[in-house]
Amino acid sequence: MRFSVAAALVLLAATPAYAADLAGTASVIDGDTLEVRGTRIRLYGIDAPESQQLCQDAAGKDWRCGQKAALALSDRIGRRPVTCEQKDKDRYGRVVAACFVGGENLNAWMAANGWAMAYRQYSTDYVSAEATARAARAGIWAGTFQPPWEWRAAKREGKPQVANQSRPTSAEAAAGAPSSGCQIKGNINSQGERIYHVPGGRSYGQTRIDTSDGERWFCSEDEAQAAGWRRAGQ
Repeated sequence: MRFSVAAALVLLAATPAYAADLAGTASVIDGDTLEVRGTRIRLYGIDAPESQQLCQDAAGKDWRCGQKAALALSDRIGRRPVTCEQKDKDRYGRVVAACFVGGENLNAWMAANGWAMAYRQYSTDYVSAEATARAARAGIWAGTFQPPWEWRAAKREGKPQVANQSRPTSAEAAAGAPSSGCQIKGNINSQGERIYHVPGGRSYGQTRIDTSDGERWFCSEDEAQAAGWRRAGQ
């Protein structure tokens, strides 16, 4: 019995001291941050535009995408109670969690509707949800924008905001230029098969992408596969 108690104490000491799951009325701080019962919660696996961040629409006009993302999250929650399942704590001491309302995963909803990007640095859970938004040109994907993590880095360094291309212009499409630095080529062959080519691949250099024909660029293989494309040579 003494051994069992001692072993249990060692196990308890080695286990992260995460709080119990939180539930209650939520206040939206921004597109990826909530406050529930006085606890600040960072939505796991996604990164939404910052509150002061601007994006550009299809015509190149600025719009407050950070503010719009927060409003979209707030409207989705409404007055319904939120339940959050803690995954971790970040360096600021915030709870990092997947949050749900009415059984719906809010993290996934934000990514799938174009109000947040999959935060691949920490998780790939919402890559397929992001791919859905990209394909539909929903939310921020309707025009151009700078990924939130790049926007924050630029702000810290005192650099001006830059609108990275989230989709190519018609001229870029004709030239086969990538968008947002995404280098994987999503090609449709003569049989109508959707095949993607990675940099360094045998046919990568010869493959040209024309988005007007339904071809596209991908930022990761996970994203390409989630959209229904297969790797060349498989």
